[in-house]
Amino acid sequence: MRAAPRTAAATPLDAVRALGPSIRAAADRTERDRRVPPEVVDALARAGVFRLCVARAYGGLEADVATLLATLAAVAEADASTGWCAMIGATSGLVSGYLAPADAREIYGRDPLVVTGGVFAPKGKAVAVADGYRVRGRWAFASGCQHCAWLLGGCVVFDDGTPRLLPRGIPDARMMLFPAAEVEIVDTWTVAGLRGTGSHDIAVTDVFVPAGRAVSLTTDAPREAGALYRFPAFGLLALGIAAVALGNARRALDEIGLVASDKTPTGSQRLVRERAVVQAALARAEAGLRAARAFLAEAVAEAWDEAARDGAIALPRRLALRLAATHATEAATRAVDAAWEAGGGTAIYAASPLERCFRDAHVLTAHVMVAPATWELAGRLLLGVDTDTAML
Repeated sequence: MRAAPRTAAATPLDAVRALGPSIRAAADRTERDRRVPPEVVDALARAGVFRLCVARAYGGLEADVATLLATLAAVAEADASTGWCAMIGATSGLVSGYLAPADAREIYGRDPLVVTGGVFAPKGKAVAVADGYRVRGRWAFASGCQHCAWLLGGCVVFDDGTPRLLPRGIPDARMMLFPAAEVEIVDTWTVAGLRGTGSHDIAVTDVFVPAGRAVSLTTDAPREAGALYRFPAFGLLALGIAAVALGNARRALDEIGLVASDKTPTGSQRLVRERAVVQAALARAEAGLRAARAFLAEAVAEAWDEAARDGAIALPRRLALRLAATHATEAATRAVDAAWEAGGGTAIYAASPLERCFRDAHVLTAHVMVAPATWELAGRLLLGVDTDTAML
């Protein structure tokens, strides 16, 4: 395996901060082309962003979760679409800790700039055959699929024409990993926000997947022993979404600070920053954003300590992770809304970063991992109601 290219910065976070101006400069092109420009993807890869969750055994960084989230938030602060693609590419590296070593080396160990992605939802059908599966299916929301070398798609496994059931009576759902050349990208991504993520549909038709490239992050035990692989996979995805939301909100609050210092609204003799209603709204937004970050940091730190100490994360900590992720995403959206409203007519123009922050924020909240229904899941657990926690 050739060594990963080194950057002048000491860490991926340092590198991302240095890349911030170039990511911002490319944001209009990202939006227009509905994908992150190849040179930006390459820069993020060289910075190590897509290696953050890859196991050290295969040349990855196997970073702690706090570092992962700080890095993703920094990318999203420059551009939310780029931050989202960074999040998908980084967190999909978690698969490296579950695959058999030979398959993990093939996918993650050969090329230090490799990017993986795909869709966890079991929308495909995998028919068990000798040494593997014959797979067909179509998956929506495959963010960053155009710059991935490997793509995954969730599938229900079939034996002899019927779904294979797990001991608790639900279908066996596994993720199948395909070389990108075997996958069709179906252009579907014409949307309100996060336009630059290129989250098109992907499809395969009767593709053979060796057994070693079929994995479940919910029922398989991780092969790597690090604390990162003890985090719940869906919980980690929710945390990544929250990190992108927090970065986007930070950008919005910084942008309204610039607007408020320069704009005098029509019919007024005072700058926006001199208006009491704006001062109060943005103070609340800033406090809410910082409080959300603090809760997220606390939940992550406690879960990381538990994983490192006990080799597992108990249900109360998993619940705290999801609560913190959903709360952070909502608090970030409220902060963006406050900034957008304070911007008045300036914020409605496509040339304003506030307009894009607003659209991106409201797409982020639609993701199932942080959508309003997660409050119900958390509430049931807090009240002691019997609840399926497979997705927690």
